[in-house]
Amino acid sequence: MYSSGPDGTRGVPSPDPAPTQAGRSAGSADGIVRVSRTKAGRKGKTVTLVTGLPPAELRDIARELKRLCGSGGAVKDGVVEVQGDHRDAVAAHLGARYRVTIAGG
Repeated sequence: MYSSGPDGTRGVPSPDPAPTQAGRSAGSADGIVRVSRTKAGRKGKTVTLVTGLPPAELRDIARELKRLCGSGGAVKDGVVEVQGDHRDAVAAHLGARYRVTIAGG
């Protein structure tokens, strides 16, 4: 996307805001925990993403989910990442405490 500069010059790219996943921020405040799966930017490896969790509980929940699934993972930018496709197990585990939905296809 290009725009005219203040002095009338053209060809200067205008800054775009950083895109968020599916147009939502990592800590969306609607009270729904979303569990999704992605391979994007991970060299073909499948990762389960959990968004919408309270920031104070991210590390503890990530530890629980990694132990539950028997795999590795991380907390990045307010999103819990668990290695592998564990959407069903994660959604069932978190469903007792939060309103959970499985997002994506």
